[in-house]
Amino acid sequence: MKFLDWYLKIAIGAALVGGSMELFMIKTGFYDKVTVLESEKRAWESSPEAQAIREGLNPWRNRDGETRRNS
Repeated sequence: MKFLDWYLKIAIGAALVGGSMELFMIKTGFYDKVTVLESEKRAWESSPEAQAIREGLNPWRNRDGETRRNS
């Protein structure tokens, strides 16, 4: 392999960059913040308010059901 050393340098550099990014995210508490935000988002999405908004923004939902019944 002619370029094996070049590929190894790129792979090692990419692994170091990725590892340092992961370490930074762990040290700053990024994953804890994301977990809290995602749980709040899921709780809100399952609320009756969010379901009403979702149904209100999709007026064709009822029309699809009506056309299937009429056909």
